[in-house]
Amino acid sequence: MTGILGIIGGSGLYDLPGLTDTGWVAVDTPWGAPSDEIFMGTLQQGDKASRLAFLPRHGRGHRVPPSEVNYRANIAALKQLGVTDVLSLSAVGGLRADLPPGTFVVVDQFIDRTFAREKSFFGTGLVAHVSMARPVCPRLGDHVQAGLAALGVPHVRGGTYLAMEGPQFSTLAESQLYRSWNCDVIGMTNMPEAKLAREAELCYASVAMVTDFDCWHPHHDDVTVEAIIGVLLSNADHGRALVVQAAQAVTHDVHAAGCSCRSALQHALITSPTARDPLMVERLRTIAGRVL
Repeated sequence: MTGILGIIGGSGLYDLPGLTDTGWVAVDTPWGAPSDEIFMGTLQQGDKASRLAFLPRHGRGHRVPPSEVNYRANIAALKQLGVTDVLSLSAVGGLRADLPPGTFVVVDQFIDRTFAREKSFFGTGLVAHVSMARPVCPRLGDHVQAGLAALGVPHVRGGTYLAMEGPQFSTLAESQLYRSWNCDVIGMTNMPEAKLAREAELCYASVAMVTDFDCWHPHHDDVTVEAIIGVLLSNADHGRALVVQAAQAVTHDVHAAGCSCRSALQHALITSPTARDPLMVERLRTIAGRVL
């Protein structure tokens, strides 16, 4: 085993057949508590075992709204547990007619329209700037795409995720604006999650599961609650199957150690060593210890 796969998503993702050595682990971080305890387990596939860590993004029972998720604590907790790769699964609205409900989009770009969230581990006393030009891990994306193809799940490789603040959904004017920007899906949770994963030198992939068309669609108001719930349940089943399908490839990838995501901080620290705040340095040991 070369890594530990962390999965951030809905509460039901950890209900996998064959998952053993399981238990909930409470983790405290310098940024407070994550959304919930983290469910650890081992998935045995043939002669290979994959260690997995599941974090309910909104807490069990969906208690925490998107703007109040402690994204820094979530990523830090996974890092502290030894997670090396993060697979983010999230429900989204579709902004294109050819991405109907039930489609999975392996996201490769983001537009961040959130404004009420802490977006960095770094700050006064220790400044860092990481590149977000390519915000997801292409190696991890390859494994995800292969898993979706093997399962026969309708999917698209590549797409732009518009991250909005919420918790309210878009106005019609906003939805039309985002379509004019060539965004593909819209959601409320992948930012600053992806930014923090990059700062923590974790490989990160985002799988956006389309549940409905956003309000731009002329028949949006005709969609029933029952139809949306049906798509949600189907997406959850496919999400669990994807985790099983991709786990072995991700956690036993011999090329993972050389992935550029894992050296994202190599030239990112700007504050000179003599000017660094000792308290900030200590706080950031888990996140940036490799370069501190």
